[in-house]
Amino acid sequence: MPEKLGIQIGEDQRVTAIVYSASGREKLGVTLLLGHGAGANQTSDFMVSFAEALAAQGLDTVTFNFLYTEEGRRAPDPNARLEACYGALIDAVSAHRELHLNKLVIGGKSMGGRIASQVAANRIAGPDGLVFLGYPLHPPGKPDQLRAAHLSRIRSPMLFVQGSRDAFGTPDEMRPIIKKLGGLASLYIVEGGDHSFKVPKRQGVPQDRVFACVQDEIRSWVLRVIAR
Repeated sequence: MPEKLGIQIGEDQRVTAIVYSASGREKLGVTLLLGHGAGANQTSDFMVSFAEALAAQGLDTVTFNFLYTEEGRRAPDPNARLEACYGALIDAVSAHRELHLNKLVIGGKSMGGRIASQVAANRIAGPDGLVFLGYPLHPPGKPDQLRAAHLSRIRSPMLFVQGSRDAFGTPDEMRPIIKKLGGLASLYIVEGGDHSFKVPKRQGVPQDRVFACVQDEIRSWVLRVIAR
């Protein structure tokens, strides 16, 4: 069963994290810390299904609520508070009795991944890697408002998983960013996928198979780049 943790954020605030311990396949000695997207918390179907599947792939996987979702608010907190929350989770996972010896990969879905990248860009000692599940390169319909300038300050390997129909940033929009990041960045494209990797039924590929391919790619990338 997943383990629930209460994580202190500041002096008088706490959020809930859930630890999905690695099982099944070979344990990789890597923790994957995932933040949720702006519109749903860590108990969304997407977050739970990915966490369970990645744990079954041998990755200790940790999800958590940002403070605003923990408190039942809809609007995300300002960047500084989101980053402080993510930073507290990094510290807690790094000190966890069973996870502290693992390598640490951070990231998340959409906003969760963006905040992870901002934290990594601002920390002297970065994580061992980052995984972005639909990086929100820009708000939908506003391709001139890029959220990419800080990525060049990250010195850890990065995996960007992007749907080919992602309104927050298509693969074509991501490729120039990836090129500037050089060998540190990899791009995996979900053909037909939207911002949550959902594909049209006419494509004829079961949605669970699409998700499984993404999860397999994450494991392969971790084996190739992080756990080597």
